Amino acid sequence: MNEPLHAVRALRLSGDGRASHDDRVIVEAPVALLYNGSPFAVMMATPDALEDFALGFAVSEGIVATPDEFRLVDVVRGDDGIALHAAIPQARFDALETRRRGLEGRSGCGLCGVESLQAAMRPVPPVTASTRVTMPQIHAALAALVGQQPLNALSGGVHAAAFASKHGLLVREDVGRHNALDKLIGAMARSEPALRADDGFAVVTSRASYEIVHKAATAGIGVLVAISAPTDLAIRTAQAAGLTLAAFARGDSLNVYSHPDRLESAA
Repeated sequence: MNEPLHAVRALRLSGDGRASHDDRVIVEAPVALLYNGSPFAVMMATPDALEDFALGFAVSEGIVATPDEFRLVDVVRGDDGIALHAAIPQARFDALETRRRGLEGRSGCGLCGVESLQAAMRPVPPVTASTRVTMPQIHAALAALVGQQPLNALSGGVHAAAFASKHGLLVREDVGRHNALDKLIGAMARSEPALRADDGFAVVTSRASYEIVHKAATAGIGVLVAISAPTDLAIRTAQAAGLTLAAFARGDSLNVYSHPDRLESAA
């Protein structure tokens, strides 16, 4: 459970017959998030870049307003999973108690276990990033991302989220697409110097779901590019937040669904 990949034996069946071979699969483990000693959520995640994940989740879920309000106290690893213990200001903890949700997150669902419709549809914060992005910059980021997903290259079962800026491409991977974005948001805040939302744009290898857009907006990211399709709620959320959402980013084309003013076609 301490490693992101696990070695297994598999039987390969093909037209040439059958053969046993070694394989590596991505690890999916329960990761509990606790604030001031109180449990809040259990996510099924890959046990990699957990400090980034803990901070990014707190920021993207609005548990803290800024990374400075968050402190990871301890990481406890056991046979049943991993517990991330964090300290947050008492005012934030009190606010968290009012929106308490028993959440068991799964790799395919970021809202599993939410206790009410109101909790599921939290207000989306306005995005004020003045980011300007060109199509060549997006194409370069997509091309570079292919070679910067080591876990996916070895297992074939991992999502990635990346932030492209003048400093290069910052990438985080996870079995869950929401977790990958949380890890990225945490990594941006923990980098030296910290990457600001205005410094670049985000790319995700998954579809653009409501929660992907909501997390990006909460982190202040102005431009989000998805390789796969968007959902209708993701588009409406991006429009309401003032976030530029592009999807179907493959080859030399993409579709822009909201606030296209941040995108330029020229270099």
